[in-house]
Amino acid sequence: MLVALAGGVGAAKLLRGLVEEIPSDTLTIISNTGDDIELYGLSISPDIDIVAYTLSGLVDEERGWGLRGDTFDCLSMLRRYGAAAWFNLGDRDLGTHILRTQRRRLGQTLTDITAAFCQALGVQARILPMCDQPVPSLIRTPAGLFHFQEYLVQRGAQEEVIEVIYQNIAQACPAPGVCEALATADAILLCPSNPVISIGTILAVPGVRQAITASPAPVVAVSPIIQGATLKGPADKMLRGLGFEVSAYGVAQYYDGLLDGLVIDTLDAALQPRLAQLGLHVAVTNTIMHTLADKQALAQTMLALARKCHA
Repeated sequence: MLVALAGGVGAAKLLRGLVEEIPSDTLTIISNTGDDIELYGLSISPDIDIVAYTLSGLVDEERGWGLRGDTFDCLSMLRRYGAAAWFNLGDRDLGTHILRTQRRRLGQTLTDITAAFCQALGVQARILPMCDQPVPSLIRTPAGLFHFQEYLVQRGAQEEVIEVIYQNIAQACPAPGVCEALATADAILLCPSNPVISIGTILAVPGVRQAITASPAPVVAVSPIIQGATLKGPADKMLRGLGFEVSAYGVAQYYDGLLDGLVIDTLDAALQPRLAQLGLHVAVTNTIMHTLADKQALAQTMLALARKCHA
């Protein structure tokens, strides 16, 4: 059994390659929910949905988010009414959010709702939210304090990051099955997601980091930073704002002794000796995933590194 900590597009791409290499039903994915937001009265879970849509074959790969072939007529109507329709929600995508909202109002947990949606979509991997409680991630910038989605989508992640706040995280607890999956995992994989706002939120849920540390499974990550920058998203701004070097080395430092192995891009091969000094096994390969073959190759490298760490 493999367990992957995941958030966003980079994670979805890697997981798409991973399910080509292992049986899907042997994979448990623990998803970030700090990005979750309520808009127009609807409960939206972007990171859960991008993974579910990707593994079900429904994702719009050209955009990198949403459903393939979706339309945006509802959003157009909202704009006509003068609504601040800055968050792109497709018409078919809205069906997911409407039903999730209805079921949450009926008292169902996000864990149970996600399991039902995955079954309906034909997703064989198990997707677990990191917790069932709302824990929005807030970003403090020189311009003020914003929900992560406001900072990223509405404001274009333009401002420097002063602080990242996992609101209400101390009152959260791991969703059912999360700690059990970590305890029995053969390997724990940290996807190439934003370390601070995707993986960091999961690790901040009380009990999760402890469960990973206590697990005998090797812990392997892929650095989302290549040559001092990200391919997508504000991970570089966040690492810099929190005082970390913006590099694969900074990613390893952020994870603070949690890792046994780290996969870095060939463009960062020169960092391998420094990373080895941290006691890490390092694999150097292409980490940019344009094609399915790229995704599979990165998944193969990650699995091989996990085996090496376990030896």
